[in-house]
Formats: sequence, structure tokens, C-alpha cells
Amino acid sequence: MKTRQPGPSGIGTGRAYTGDPAHHGLPVHEVVLLLETDAARGLGQEEVVRRRAQFGVNELPRSQRAGIVRKLGRQFNNPLVYVLLAAAMVTVFLGEFLDSAVILAVVLVNTLIGFIQEVRAEAALDALHSLVRTHAAVMRGGERKHVPSEDLVPGDLVLLEAGDKVPADLRLVRLSALRVDESALTGESDPVAKDEVVLPQVTPVADRRNMLYSGTLVTAGTGAGIVVATGGETELGEIHRLMGAVRPVATPLTLKLARFSTTLTVAILALAAVAFLAGLAHGERPGQMFTAAVALAVGAIPEGLPAAVTVTLAIGVRRMARRRAVVRRLPVVETLGSTTVICSDKTGTFTENQMTIRALWTPSGWYDVTGSGYGPEGHITPSGGQQPDGRNVPAGATRPGGAALPGDALLPGDAALQWSLLGGAACNDASIRREGSGWQVRGDPTEAAMLVAAGKGGIKVQDFLAANPRQSELPFTSERQFMATLHASTLPQDGGTVFVKGAVERVLELCAHEMDGQGAGSLVRRHAVLGAAHALADKGLRVLATAMMSLPAGSGPLSATALRGRMTLTGLHAMHDPPREAAAASVKACQRAGVGVKMITGDHVRTAVTVAAAVGLAADSAAGTALTGADLDAIPADRLPEAVERATVFARVSPEQKLRLIDALQSRGHVAAMTGDGVNDAPALRQANVGISMGRSGTEVAKEASDIVLTDDDFATIEAAVEEGRNVFDNLTKFIVWTLPTNMAEGLVILVAILLGATLPILPTQILWINMTTAVALGLMLAFEPKEPGLMSRPPRPPDRPLLTWALTVRVLLVSALLVAGTWWLFEHEVATGASVAQARTSAVNLFVAVEVFYLFSCRSLTRPAWRIHPFGNRWLLLGVLVQAGGQLALTYTPLMNGLFHTAPIGADAWLRILGLALLASLAVAVDKRLRRRGF
Repeated sequence: MKTRQPGPSGIGTGRAYTGDPAHHGLPVHEVVLLLETDAARGLGQEEVVRRRAQFGVNELPRSQRAGIVRKLGRQFNNPLVYVLLAAAMVTVFLGEFLDSAVILAVVLVNTLIGFIQEVRAEAALDALHSLVRTHAAVMRGGERKHVPSEDLVPGDLVLLEAGDKVPADLRLVRLSALRVDESALTGESDPVAKDEVVLPQVTPVADRRNMLYSGTLVTAGTGAGIVVATGGETELGEIHRLMGAVRPVATPLTLKLARFSTTLTVAILALAAVAFLAGLAHGERPGQMFTAAVALAVGAIPEGLPAAVTVTLAIGVRRMARRRAVVRRLPVVETLGSTTVICSDKTGTFTENQMTIRALWTPSGWYDVTGSGYGPEGHITPSGGQQPDGRNVPAGATRPGGAALPGDALLPGDAALQWSLLGGAACNDASIRREGSGWQVRGDPTEAAMLVAAGKGGIKVQDFLAANPRQSELPFTSERQFMATLHASTLPQDGGTVFVKGAVERVLELCAHEMDGQGAGSLVRRHAVLGAAHALADKGLRVLATAMMSLPAGSGPLSATALRGRMTLTGLHAMHDPPREAAAASVKACQRAGVGVKMITGDHVRTAVTVAAAVGLAADSAAGTALTGADLDAIPADRLPEAVERATVFARVSPEQKLRLIDALQSRGHVAAMTGDGVNDAPALRQANVGISMGRSGTEVAKEASDIVLTDDDFATIEAAVEEGRNVFDNLTKFIVWTLPTNMAEGLVILVAILLGATLPILPTQILWINMTTAVALGLMLAFEPKEPGLMSRPPRPPDRPLLTWALTVRVLLVSALLVAGTWWLFEHEVATGASVAQARTSAVNLFVAVEVFYLFSCRSLTRPAWRIHPFGNRWLLLGVLVQAGGQLALTYTPLMNGLFHTAPIGADAWLRILGLALLASLAVAVDKRLRRRGF
């Protein structure tokens, strides 16, 4: 533990809570003295009040969320927005109030969209947070009380039983068969058996058997412990601080847009300066040239870009929410599409986080168990069609000792199988109940799996327990490694039935016989039993043995000594946490898309490698593709990135090591996504380019540290989110490639006019009309463009690749040149053939829009020709074209719009020239697309 504050009473003298007291390395009586408490009566109420005033509330420091003003302010953090605001102020100064109003409207729309999306994301996350206040049972002044967990103080004596959440860091003072699920803290998927033994001070957290840590869950047994740390001073608090020290990584989209916006801003300002100086050189008035330079800047700025980015990301967020992923930060949507490696936790992400019996062995044969999780669906069938060597055993068949088999609905064919299933279910403290559409377990997941297996085998354990209630038990301990229960018998001459389950080697030490398929006993074949257990373990399964015996009447109390050499082995249960059905397909899809997948877990390397193989990840510790935390510590810092790049499985890793892994991958140029659900995952979630937490099983700390929360805890959802992220980036690129030629051409048209001293073919107000109406009615419709074929068959974008490739830059320049040339030719032609300047400008404005419409259909795909794209694949785009067409007709023919924008009606011949030029531009783009197909 970390340095504590001086405490109240005696512990305020400096004797305790100075430095790290390492409570796991002290005997219980020294811990009691150190904390000045009582191991039986706990603290007095007055002392509790004093210590609470000194140490504060037992809760983690809450992260401060940005207020409304700060959220709104964040939306302005964009170079283009800065230029727009500057342009708005300049146009106000020049008296161009319409221009100012339009520019400010653009900024306001972008701000509101980003603000609303951020608020909605926080609301969605809040809906996932548990609102239930936990309570703790404590002894205070010798009386048992239930108090809110936040009221605990150092020195409190906390009482725990199966199902309780550990409310603070505790040093155990007494226990009975106590087992704790510490997966949220250490990543260890199996419950940990606890004891009071004093440990070396250097013992790592995952191996401190005499400690309980805040946030973990008691799965079996009972215990009592003294609170040694609360709130931010717990191990949970240490990880919380570690997470807070990690600065979130900027997303690729944020970086690219920042570079792009900065470059574009510099270029626009440079062009405006050139125009201003050129006008002065031609003898124009400075005020007039300043106005023209501002018009050029306003025309060249893609006003719709900030709004388009925000809207496109927001649409991606909505699509991802439909696919069960809640996004907390908008830019992260695109970052997923740029992800080059996904580092995923094992338990609950690749696996179902539900222990399941997969195979059974008895001295008579092998059996497969179907079904997954804690649901009752599934069957027990002979493995590979192999039949047990026993005959069908009718109801009433005998067992060793002469008593009848309980019930009449048991599996026929193998009496040992029946007794093995019954023993696993009767020697058991777990329970399962249905909650909503799922099943919830109270107790040890391993015992829950044995209950489910018995149900699949038709064993009516409740009927047996009603007729043969439990009389006594030997609880599981780390030294004993088995559990035994004694059940009363209905026969007066019988002393009862003993069931045992536990580690294979320890149960074998108790057995002299094994049961055959007919219920008869013979000498146990130890080599055969161990061979079967090793075969199952080699498949990554956890194996437990079951045994039973009939006690004669008058036997003494149940004890391990009394059982040794008298038990009859009935079989083996082999179980694991099964991989999710969709995990393998999702891993394959990611690999096909060029996205590496790595498993990072606190579990044992053998278990991790087995699950990795099941979901399609090549993993071999001998080949170096599977590394443990100890392996990572032994690798020199300069060789770590290369080793991390090569490996696919990382087992038994600590929170600090997870941070090192993510940092090593990022140092190799990777865009890393990290998934996790435990407290121990939080720092790495914050460090990763994309942090993904689990909505169902994830801790609140993990959710707070993440960028995306999966509501179904499924790896398949990550693959779906990557696909959506790629589509978002594609659509953003399409918008940029579509909008830049117009802005560039507008600026160049004005620049050329200034350099030539000629009449402007388009006016600043007309430029704003083009930019604003087309951005909303046409450009934003690209945000709704569906995913292109082969989206997940191409490699991810390199993180250092610019927003616009050389091929796309050439296309932008080509369309810009076509627009500039076409506009000047059309303007001069209209004036030369007798049209007024207002009519010529109206034709020029309509040419810009017509080219944009034709070019819009081409930009639906950056590589495929427009005629190969489904014409009705994006109905929003068709609607936008109709709206834009209506706007152009209004601009051209309504007196109000003619007055506001200085336009005039034009004839049919002008429209033919406009459409002809737009068609020629579209054909030129199609030729360029075919020539440069591979440059994207």
C-alpha cells in the first residue's frame, strides 16, 4: 500500500500509517496493534466518528467532468473555426452584415452539434453506471451492524460471506473456505482461495492470500478482516491515480485535421495577401483591395468542413450505438477505423465469462457436454460415439455399501457418471437463478458449472438434498485442495454418504477404489486417472475429480484423516470459460482487414494460449508468441517493442505492464485499441488510442477511463465498430475531396480577377451562398453513404498517411482547374453574347453548383466509376440534390433572391452550356479515377 495520512487516536502518533505498512507481511496481532482496533469487537462508535473525520469517506475521488461553458468552448478548438471567426469580425467591420451572419451561423451549427453529441454520450454512459449503494456488515463495539460502504474507516472489522463485494482493503483475521473473485483487479479468472498465513513483504498483489481488496467479490465461504485502507488509499485507488496520470492520446483524425486545417489556413491567408498586394500594384484603393482579399479568404475557406466532420462522426456514433457500442468522444469513431492493433482482455471479451463443463470422464468412458454458460440447455453424450462399458442401470441399482441410487430419472448406462454428477452438485455451495433473460450465479463459478452439468444429466439434486440433508462439511482450503460433505442417510444401518470434489491428485490420495459403469468398485488405476486428467488439461480445461463413500453407522466426525484411503473415485469434470461463438469469426475479419489482435490477460499463460488458439490467434510460449509478465520484465527496454510486436498473447501481466505494452506498440507506429473490463485495465485504457470497456461486466473505473463502452461485452462488436470507423473516415475523405475543389476554385477565380484587374465573375455573397447551401444539401449527404464493398478486406490506413494522398490532391487540383477555366469561359461568353453582368454571374454560380452535383455522384466512391454505384443506395443524397436544385431555381428566378444575391434570370441556352460544361468535368474526373485507381 502507499503512504497513509496520520490517523486518529493512537495511529495519529506517527507509529502507524507512515510509509507502507505492508499488512500482508505482518501477523494479525501486529496489524491489530498497528491500527489500534479489536479483532473481535471492532471499533467503538466514537472512534469511528473521529477516524472518518481524519480519513474521509471511503470512495474513490470522482473525476471532474467539464461544465457547459467548457464543453461549448471545446467545440471552437479548430484552426478553420478561428479563421471563420476572424472573417466574421472583419466583415462586420466592413459592413458586410449578411456575410457575417452566414459565417457565424456555420460556427454556431458546428458548436451545437458537437456539444449535443458530447452531452448525449455522457448521458448514455451514466445510464450504464450502477446506482445501487453497497453496504457492509461490520462489528462495532461488539455489535454486528450494516453500514454504507462509504462509512468504513481504517480499523473497522468487516464481516463477509459469499456474494458480498469487498468494500475496502482488508487484512484477514479469520475465515472459513473463503474464495474471492479478483479478476477485476488482477485479471485472474479463477476465484482465489484465501488464508491468514503471513507472507513475505515482496509478495505481489495477485498472490497476497491473506488480503482482500476493494472491488473484488466473495464467491464462497465466510471471513472477517480489518480495514487497512479506504478510498483513494486502496489498491483500487492506486490504479485510479495511475490512470489519472496518463494523458489521453490525440486521435489520428484530430491530428490530421489539425495539420490539414493549419496548412489550409496558411495557404488561404497567403493567397489573400498576394491578392491584396497585387491589387495595390495595379493601383487599386487599399480599402477596396482589403475587401477583395477578405472575399477571397471567405471563398477559399471550406465553411462546411467543421460541421461536416461533426455530423459525419455523429452519424457514425448513432450507427455504432445500434451495433451496441456507446461512444464517449466523437473523434474516436474514426480512430477505430485507423486502428492497426487491438489488445483485448480474455475474460468476458473473447470468452463468455461463464465456466462451463465441456467433458466428463469416468472409469467406464468419456463424455461430451453440450451447451454453454449457466443456462440449462445442453446434453451429455458419449464422446465420439464411444459407449460406456456398463449396462443400463435401472432405478434402484446399488452402490458400494448397498444403498440405492437416488431418484429414478438418472442417466442410464454409467453409474459412475451419475454419482460423479450428483457428487459435484451436492458437494457444492453455489446457486443459480434466472434474472431477466439471463442466469446469475451466487458463489464459485466452478461450482455453478457443476450444478449446470448435473442438471443436463437429469440429476435431481434438490430431491437428494431434501432426503439426505448435509450434516457436516470439510471446506475447501488451499492446503487441503478439496471439499467434502456428509449427507444423512434414510437407512438406519447407514451412517450417511460422503461426497468429495477437488484437485485430481488430492482426491486420488483419498481413493482406494474406482467405480465402474455398474456401480461396483475395483482398485483405482491411478495412471489411467492421471492420464485422463493430463489429456484434458492439455486442452486448456480445468479438471476436478469427484469421489464418494458410504459411511457405516456410528462413524466418527468427518475429517480428512478418516477419508484417506477409503473413498471411491467416480469421475472427472473438465471445464473452461468458453470462447464466444462470434469471437473466432471476428478475429479472422480483423486479421483479414490488416488489424493485428493481441490478447492481454492476468490469467495463466496455459489458459490464455488455449483460448487464443480457439479464437484463431497463433500462440506458442515456446516460439515467443506468448509472453508472461515475468518475461516482459526480463526483456531489455530497447528490445521490448520488437518482442511485443511479435507476440500475440500476454499472460499474468500487471497494470504497469499493460501500460508498457501499449506504449511499446505506439512506439512502433501503431494505432492501438485496448479493451478491458477490470480496474487493472483502466490505465492502459486511458493510454491507448482507443480505450474500449465492457458495459455489462466492466467496472465503473474502466468505463470512466474508456472512449467506447460495449453494451454487450462482445469482441464481435469491436470488429463491427472498426468497420463503422473505417466508413466514417471514408465518408469524411469523400466530403473533403468533394468540397475543396469548389473552395479552391472560388479563391482562384477572385485572385485571377484581381491579378488581371477584371470584373469579378462571382461576388462574395454568391460564394457564401454556394458554400453554405451545397455543404448542407449536398456535402453532408455523403455522411449517410453506406459502406463500400471490401471495406474490411483492405489494410488500415498508415497513421502517418496524410488526409489527402497524392492521387486525391491531383484530383482536387484537376476539378479546381476545370471550375476556374469553365467559370471564366462561361462568364466571358455570356457577357460577349449580350448578357448582363448579373446574368453572367448567375450562370457562373449555377455552373459551380452543377459541377458540384455531378462531382458529388463521382465522390460516392473514390475508386469505382459513378455508374457502378447503386443509384438509390443513398436516398438522402438524392433528396439533397432536389433541394439544391430548388434553391438554385429560387436564386435565379425569384426577385427577393435576385436582390439579396445580385442575380438575374437566365435563359434555356445558358442552362445547356452549364450542363454541358458540368458533364465534361464529370467525364474528366472519370478518366482520372480510372488512371489513378491504385493511388488511394
